[in-house]
Amino acid sequence: MAGLLLVVPVAVLLAVGAGGAEPSLLVLSPLVTFSLPVVAMIAFWWEDWPGTRLGPNWAGWADTVLVVLAAIALTVLGQAVVGHVSFAAIFDPSPEILELSTFPATMPIAGAAFVATLQLTLVTEGWPLRRYLKPIPAGACAVVLAWLIAMVLFVLLLGGKPFQGEGHGLLTGGQLGAVLTLVGVWQVWLFVVWRGFPFCRIRRQWVRLVSGNAVTIGGGILTYLALAQGAGVSTPTLSAVAGSFIAGGLIIGMLFEDALPARWSLPQERAVSLVFSLAVAAALHLILLALADSLHWDRGSAIDWVGHVTLNAIGLAVILHVAIGRRWPFARTG
Repeated sequence: MAGLLLVVPVAVLLAVGAGGAEPSLLVLSPLVTFSLPVVAMIAFWWEDWPGTRLGPNWAGWADTVLVVLAAIALTVLGQAVVGHVSFAAIFDPSPEILELSTFPATMPIAGAAFVATLQLTLVTEGWPLRRYLKPIPAGACAVVLAWLIAMVLFVLLLGGKPFQGEGHGLLTGGQLGAVLTLVGVWQVWLFVVWRGFPFCRIRRQWVRLVSGNAVTIGGGILTYLALAQGAGVSTPTLSAVAGSFIAGGLIIGMLFEDALPARWSLPQERAVSLVFSLAVAAALHLILLALADSLHWDRGSAIDWVGHVTLNAIGLAVILHVAIGRRWPFARTG
């Protein structure tokens, strides 16, 4: 609970800190999304290096500075991939040439890189990088590989040409974003809330990795087809609802990790964790959507802002506090 004293202010800052809800959506959403692969690398591959060289009081701050610098650099790279680079436009919610805006043009690349990073980190267990490389080069290679995967998706699914722009592909940027976010739902559900269950019971590594990748990726695609094609749910709504579940899963699975009574069995714990994640997700979505609907929007939209707050603001705040900051200054000692 004490961690909320840090998570909530950071989330609020990312949600409205660029001068309001809409400027924050247009400026901070791409920056934060591009930072997420680096956040995952520092937290889950580098084990908080290089911040660990400075002691517990400064580790999180040092890593955060590195994340900020990496976010800016990767956003510029994302601009280059979609065919236009403007350093000034990164921080300008209303550039003179709207085509230079990073939102929403660069979001498919950013989202694909992060989902690929999580797939390599959680589902594929870092194999084969962790087996043959030390943590620092392995983590860096994971981010590079995730970016290569993102560029392949950009070419194959969006019909884009790297460094020239998006073309006419099988999917639009919004559709690809919805599919990626739904894959993220399966990743968080099975590998954060349920801590790898049921795949952790499979002893043969290749069977475990193949089945985990098939279920998370296939589950995300089938969920998209069922909701978007079958039920007619719009892609922005899908992304926002999925983002709400991801935020709820990170809150329950990371911030409140091991908070359930020890006397409960594992099946009980998994069921209750999933119910709590769904409850938090529903509350977040309804509250944020009601708040967003009361605001005025020009280039952005209320549902896009809900997705930004849940996926980026809350998600990043939880990961920074728990996985990088190690719950400082509220961590238990001993």
